[in-house]
Amino acid sequence: MAIRPFHLAFPVHDLAAARAFYGGVMGCSEGRSSDHWIDFDLFGHQIVAHLDADAKLAAVANEVDGHHVPVPHFGVVLTMADWEKLAARVEAAGVTFGIAPHIRFKGQTGEQATMFFRDPSGNALEFKAFADDDMLFAR
Repeated sequence: MAIRPFHLAFPVHDLAAARAFYGGVMGCSEGRSSDHWIDFDLFGHQIVAHLDADAKLAAVANEVDGHHVPVPHFGVVLTMADWEKLAARVEAAGVTFGIAPHIRFKGQTGEQATMFFRDPSGNALEFKAFADDDMLFAR
């Protein structure tokens, strides 16, 4: 079965800041928009930033391989080359990493490159890559 793009809508407190971050920093092309939302192409997936000036984000974190992983979060599993390019792009833009780019579960089933950072509205994003994509759902 071919993988189809996912769709995710999420709150932002400032559409201009979302446009600068997702379009400028992340390099996502912009689709349709209105005064209340903006569509972005996130590595072939449709994400939609919806204006909600009163949005309050959860402050939950779970321990994963020695790091406090923010919940909720979203992102994309990239190729290792695309993951490395994104890590460099985000770092060059001066974005602060919540969890710096590193290899998680090193030497174990599911070994993966991962990084976490937040958009200007505080939404947590994780991008990861596997040297072996068969490890994505390995147990």
